[in-house]
Amino acid sequence: MSRMKEKYRSIVPELREELQIKNVMQTPKLEKIVISVGAGEEGKDSKLIQNMADTISLIAGQHAVITLAKKSVAGFKAREGAPSGIKVTLRGENMYNFLDKLISIALPRVKDFRGVPRKGFDGRGNYNFGLDEQLMFPEVVYDQIMKTHGMNITIVTSTDDDKEAFVLLEKLGMPFAKGRK
Repeated sequence: MSRMKEKYRSIVPELREELQIKNVMQTPKLEKIVISVGAGEEGKDSKLIQNMADTISLIAGQHAVITLAKKSVAGFKAREGAPSGIKVTLRGENMYNFLDKLISIALPRVKDFRGVPRKGFDGRGNYNFGLDEQLMFPEVVYDQIMKTHGMNITIVTSTDDDKEAFVLLEKLGMPFAKGRK
């Protein structure tokens, strides 16, 4: 069992007490983590897209999927069926391993890191934030990447309340920026 899953199991009683939850099954928990990258102009270069997908696969520890455009949009110069991004959905043990690596290794390596923003909650208990580059992850070798790119990370929880999701992530060790709640 991963460290993060053990940590979650140890904080369940604290969560139930702090959030005044009587039923154990209503305790907020992580459901999945989605890592996504928009291809943008790079979508035209198949080698670059594949390199980006390989990098995301390395980071996630699971195979990434190249997403294709469903419609043609002239304003974005997107053609139907052309690569538009990369995504990977993590659940179970992979999800906990990635979150542990993100919190304990990757985020502390960000230059001038002051914490992840508190305003990334969507009103449904999910948390979104972006990273500017992939070089903070230890698996990524600078010489093997063709171009640096950012990524969006979405953490989906079982609760519909942002406050409950915030407490869950804070207890798991997510380094939120100091400031107002």
